[in-house]
Amino acid sequence: MLLKNRLRHWLLAAATLAAAPAMANNPVAPSDSATIKQIYDNALTSTKSYEDLRYLTKNIGARLSGSPQAAAAVEWGRQVMNKMGLDRVYVQEVMVPHWVRGDKEIGRVLSGQVGSTDVNIAALGSSVGTGESGLTAEVVEVHNFEELEKLGKKKVKGKIVFFNRAFDNTHVQTMAAYSGAVDQRGGGPVAAAKLGAVAVIVRSMANEIQDVPHTGNTRYQDGVDKIPAAAISTKGAELLSKQLKNDPNLKFYMRMTCENLPEVLSYNVIGELKGTEKPNEIIVVGGHLDSWDLGEGAHDDGTGVVQSMEVLRLFKDLGIKPKRTIRAVLYMNEENGLRGGRKYAEEAKAKGENHIAAIESDAGGFTPRGFGMEATPAQIQKALTWKPLLTPYGLHEIGAGHGGADIGPLKGQGTVALIGFKPDSQRYFDYHHTDIDTFETVNRREMQLGAASMASLVYLISQYGL
Repeated sequence: MLLKNRLRHWLLAAATLAAAPAMANNPVAPSDSATIKQIYDNALTSTKSYEDLRYLTKNIGARLSGSPQAAAAVEWGRQVMNKMGLDRVYVQEVMVPHWVRGDKEIGRVLSGQVGSTDVNIAALGSSVGTGESGLTAEVVEVHNFEELEKLGKKKVKGKIVFFNRAFDNTHVQTMAAYSGAVDQRGGGPVAAAKLGAVAVIVRSMANEIQDVPHTGNTRYQDGVDKIPAAAISTKGAELLSKQLKNDPNLKFYMRMTCENLPEVLSYNVIGELKGTEKPNEIIVVGGHLDSWDLGEGAHDDGTGVVQSMEVLRLFKDLGIKPKRTIRAVLYMNEENGLRGGRKYAEEAKAKGENHIAAIESDAGGFTPRGFGMEATPAQIQKALTWKPLLTPYGLHEIGAGHGGADIGPLKGQGTVALIGFKPDSQRYFDYHHTDIDTFETVNRREMQLGAASMASLVYLISQYGL
């Protein structure tokens, strides 16, 4: 026991010495550590954010832009923040796309050797449909755009292009694997259509071999034919690839009744606590209120929404008076248009608002690891001086990184630092954009720790700026 006590004291002393130079460059009040402890204590013992998530996912459900559920989520978010007694709660008009999936999709491999095999597919967001009778054609498999170009029109015209580039699972950070594969989903249909393809199938954006298709948005281009585009489960992709090797002339049948309807008026929802000393310096914390129409949008991005509101609740419940203004923004239409993020930035610029930081939670409700910053070296260095206050709570990864899609349009407006909340990423792409992204997959404590992490960083920025 004595040895353990000595070791504990030595480690504490070493940590204090290591932190001393950083803390000296950015003095903080002794009370800051106590305030952050209060934030965590409150977040971990309150079930408010978890019950909010339960209501959003179970009572409202999937919330694709333009849907009645998205409209219900707007009203829900407004009511939840109104009940907090904030200084201001308001909505911000934004026109959004209205895409509907239609009937459950049908995908079928038609091989002369093994017969007919059903596979799970899901239409990609913004895709056109196949028509009521569906579409049947031969398949050509590619792994990248270079392979597609080498095939040329002669080998692609009239066929379905199958993009089968898997995640590079040597990446420890799964977001890097996603970034290395997602271009085939976004740009695949246009590239294939230019060569005369009649449809596109894209391997799902997932690490694991599973039988769940992962949807996500795709993009079309003016002057290029719009062709149907679907995601196929990773298990289905493996099967299709294997059968193609044995039977290059096999065909694929797909039926999708999705369609794009006229745009719909929707809203961002915003709650605000006014700063006591520098109210014109604004700190945003946010997530996106919309989700894909599959599942319940729990990790993507229900957790980000309730964590952002929880930041304001923690300040109110603990009586913390922010020196700078804090806004929680529940953005609409991140998934298939980013209209909410663009609208917020557009109005902020028109009003001449001064945003000093924007924090986004859109990577799931998993165990916190830190924050990635799109910021100046000086801003990153200042955030690093707070590591001694944050590392006891597991926030070790603080440095340059990705901010977030919704806050991205703020870039270039003054010296705003764009900050992405970084939870552990290993399980995120099991659920991302699928029908298994449900409330039950969210661990309450992990999500609460994330809210407390965000609130702690917001508190420090509010106190000392960037």
